[in-house]
Amino acid sequence: MAGNLVQGAVFTVMVVRAGLLRDPGFEAELAEQVRRSPRFFLNAPVVLDLKGAGEFTREAEFDTAREILRRHTLTLIGVQNAAPVQADAAAGAGLAGFAPNATQPSRPRPPEAAPPQSVAAPAVGRSRLVSQPVRSGTQIYVRGGDLVVTAPVSPGAEIMADGNIHVYAALRGRALAGAGGDAEARIFCSRLEAELVSIAGRYLVSDQISPEHRGLPVQIALIDDRLTIERN
Repeated sequence: MAGNLVQGAVFTVMVVRAGLLRDPGFEAELAEQVRRSPRFFLNAPVVLDLKGAGEFTREAEFDTAREILRRHTLTLIGVQNAAPVQADAAAGAGLAGFAPNATQPSRPRPPEAAPPQSVAAPAVGRSRLVSQPVRSGTQIYVRGGDLVVTAPVSPGAEIMADGNIHVYAALRGRALAGAGGDAEARIFCSRLEAELVSIAGRYLVSDQISPEHRGLPVQIALIDDRLTIERN
């Protein structure tokens, strides 16, 4: 019985750079992003990246950050890249600590600064082939390898891999490559209609994907810390 009390799992979280909370324009940009994708952000967990942040040495500062994010339907659950005094203050505020390699730093601007991440450490594994349609509500995660899908990925489905993702059909759900932090990972698909695409935590939601790429075969890569989409 005791052996079943604790089990490993993979969850999608977002990472926000702490310095952005001091930016006067952050809340307005975040509010616009939430307005465009309300279901994606509703009650979404957030990790605060403290790298380079000289503040956040008091519990009250984390309480303030929690309130800012809560106003936009986000839930602060932890911190990463914390100095010892920051880690102590975060723990006092009831927040968890995450290792940087478990939740990679986010993109520097607000809408892109809340990327989806895997809080499970990558493990060596083998690639996986999925030949059946990936239906809404299904989540597939390949640890330590690539994911190859030869059937459509439906809206509401989520496919993740520590390596590359290949979809030889329509990609309509969410695709997260490089989930363990591999910035060299890529996403390939025969027909791009995704709700969200992400590589190593940097992401684009559907509204941010140019119409010139939608419905076409593309490859997606992370170049100079930005996602780029090119036709195949």
